[in-house]
Amino acid sequence: MGRPEEKMSVVTAMVRTTFLVNAAYAASGREYGLTPQQGQLLCVLMPQPYGMSELGGMLGLAKSSLTGLVDRTAKLGYVRREPDPLDGRAVRVALTGPGEVLAEDFYAATCRKVEELSAGLADGEREALAELLGRIVTGNEAPEVFMELDEPVRTGSPS
Repeated sequence: MGRPEEKMSVVTAMVRTTFLVNAAYAASGREYGLTPQQGQLLCVLMPQPYGMSELGGMLGLAKSSLTGLVDRTAKLGYVRREPDPLDGRAVRVALTGPGEVLAEDFYAATCRKVEELSAGLADGEREALAELLGRIVTGNEAPEVFMELDEPVRTGSPS
């Protein structure tokens, strides 16, 4: 393991950070009886229901993998399929009442764990890190799969 003063390349630092964030999702998942993927699905659905193709794109999953994920999460009672009001042939995936409660709890726990990753940084360093990562996310048009901590959580169908 490297010493804190060792310099890492951007690639190494970003890949290792990805592992740390994935570990935070996994730890939260264990606390709530979810797989990391189920937790991510719940977080993605917090603002609004999405169609299967939108979800697949946001989560980076093939149709068959997403179908299995939604099926398993629906069996637990946390999500449901509902008709898409704009396309009678399509369905959207939405949180159920228990899914909304679980999603908010899982989201809060995961935020705390991810926030702890930068606990050793000074406030200015944390702000600089957030600004730089935000530019990477924006510049690469990353899907909006996780909200800001201070964003209001909208659940249910969009108006």
